[in-house]
Amino acid sequence: MYQDKIAPALEIQSLRKRYERPAVDGLDLRVRAGEFYMLLGPNGAGKTTTLRMVSGLLQPDEGTISVFGIDALADPVGAKRIIGWLSDEPMIYDKLTPIEYLEFVAGLWSVETTLAKNRARDLLAWLGLEKHAHERCEQFSRGMRQKVALAGALIHDPKLIILDEPLTGLDAGSARLVKNVLTERVREGNTVIMTTHILEIAERMADRIGVISSGKLIAEGTLRELRDRVGQGDATLEEMFLSIVEQDLATA
Repeated sequence: MYQDKIAPALEIQSLRKRYERPAVDGLDLRVRAGEFYMLLGPNGAGKTTTLRMVSGLLQPDEGTISVFGIDALADPVGAKRIIGWLSDEPMIYDKLTPIEYLEFVAGLWSVETTLAKNRARDLLAWLGLEKHAHERCEQFSRGMRQKVALAGALIHDPKLIILDEPLTGLDAGSARLVKNVLTERVREGNTVIMTTHILEIAERMADRIGVISSGKLIAEGTLRELRDRVGQGDATLEEMFLSIVEQDLATA
């Protein structure tokens, strides 16, 4: 799975972002290369803000972000070249077809034309969109749009894939396809960081889990390590998550 002998996929130190109150408050986080890492937390915990800063969509107030050894704040373009980002709201160009959209995104990343076409074809087939490749995206359901957006996030073959609630609104079949694609990417050595409120999915898919609350990492580990922390050897992730968050709120 993951390897400790190479640079971490992501290393965050003392990261801060404040609006009317702190959204991310001195966050330290280290994600190993080649692992599937789930970042969990209640609404307003700072998950999306953190991932947007890592992806270069938000500028932090303080702290450092390193992506495979690249300083993402000093060299944002270099970091973005190896990051794939997918938000919970699929953002695609409705007037384009999936194949046109993927070729457009590949061009932004300077992916060689033949390689881009091959990747686009493979991604659309992998996500069950092959027969819709030449239809305008404006006709698509939310699930289909989300799959096109995921293909766009993967077209430049990123080493670090960041997904914020990617399964929201998907039917069971679409969700399974997306999960299969992500699992296969991890098998190939890529790193996935994902947020989800569907804790059963996190329990099945994650190598490690981080729990964030009030902008801080309050727990982290494998399922076994988290069970040891709460002293419940047979606890579900939902039970552990609620216990950890409740303990944090009680001591805040």
